Amino acid sequence: MNTLKECTILVVDDTRINVDILVNILGDDYEVSVAMDGQEALDTIENARPDLILLDIMMPIMDGYTVIEKLKENAITEDIPVIFISALSDISNKTMGFKLGAVDYIVKPFNIEEVRARVKTHLMLSLAQKALQNQNEILEIKVEERTRELMLTQQATIMSFASLAEYRDLETGGHIKRIKEYVHIIAKELMNNPKYQNMINDKYIDFLVQSSPLHDIGKVGVPDAILKKSGKLDTDEFEIMKKHTTYGKNAIETVEKDLGELAFLHLAKEMAYTHHERWDGLGYPRGIKGNEIPLSGRIITVADVYDGLVSRRIYKPPYTHQVAVEMILKGKSMQFDPDVVDAFVGCLEEIRHIAIEQADSVEEREVLMNAYNDSHNDSLEIPSSYERYNDTFVSKNRSSHEIK
Repeated sequence: MNTLKECTILVVDDTRINVDILVNILGDDYEVSVAMDGQEALDTIENARPDLILLDIMMPIMDGYTVIEKLKENAITEDIPVIFISALSDISNKTMGFKLGAVDYIVKPFNIEEVRARVKTHLMLSLAQKALQNQNEILEIKVEERTRELMLTQQATIMSFASLAEYRDLETGGHIKRIKEYVHIIAKELMNNPKYQNMINDKYIDFLVQSSPLHDIGKVGVPDAILKKSGKLDTDEFEIMKKHTTYGKNAIETVEKDLGELAFLHLAKEMAYTHHERWDGLGYPRGIKGNEIPLSGRIITVADVYDGLVSRRIYKPPYTHQVAVEMILKGKSMQFDPDVVDAFVGCLEEIRHIAIEQADSVEEREVLMNAYNDSHNDSLEIPSSYERYNDTFVSKNRSSHEIK
């Protein structure tokens, strides 16, 4: 319906003379159809939705009040404007008509020009409302399209920046993709913990996943000689390595100065700055502990360490899934938030599946496929080589190399 000439009207009245008069009044200007009772009207509307209904109240089988009630119960017909035309003229009948959703009420015997004027007015209102609705729908589509474009651009930008850090270390090409999956799964599982029901929702998780690839962006500031060293870092080298957390925070803050404090950038900054903090306060760069560490940092720490353990690094071989889980359990309430560890344990099979599917090498995949070879060994022994390369679980010597 674009013009008044294209509008359709349904006249519902059980008195033939009233129907004929209304058809004669309106037929030259609009397409008019007729129903002689309430049920016939509903059947007609089901097949062809009119733009306006002129509805009598006192009819056999089904009165006008019942007809309009049924129209309003149906989402397809609830917004069709209805004008009551009735011989019932007292205020209670008019009030009832308006309460049921009629847009107007004309008393019989009616004035011809009044009927024409009121019909035209309500059709014009209906046209305007539909035009506005169509415009809103077009705007919504455009906004959705623009939002999708911005999200895709944003995600591509994030992945590009994150890849800058990963290209510095060719052994971890799939790291940022797996981290996104791990973070999503762990955060979803953590939602089931009543303590976090007011902290974690789907929007938070979307931002968390979207931002997680930037957690190691600060690596671009670490010299290759340190980043790619195959042996243990000395004290000075480790102090330089630790600065990647601050480099990452500062880089994201620079972007925030131009773009403003966007939610995904805020989470990215939290993760970049705090993913090496420890639950017991022995981490870096600030040595904060417990709930002082942002939730985003506590979640990505577990995801990051797991991926570092099951992946080959220049300074270590890949460990089995079982060994990686045992190491993370040993760090519960020391390095890791115990609630996040519990969430991690609650979705181990999903995490292992992602690790296998997205492994960087055949070697890593085979090790992960054999993850449960030692599952019945209660005295599982952590490989001694781990102590050489890691300062997070076994050694407190800050000059030893990190997992990542």
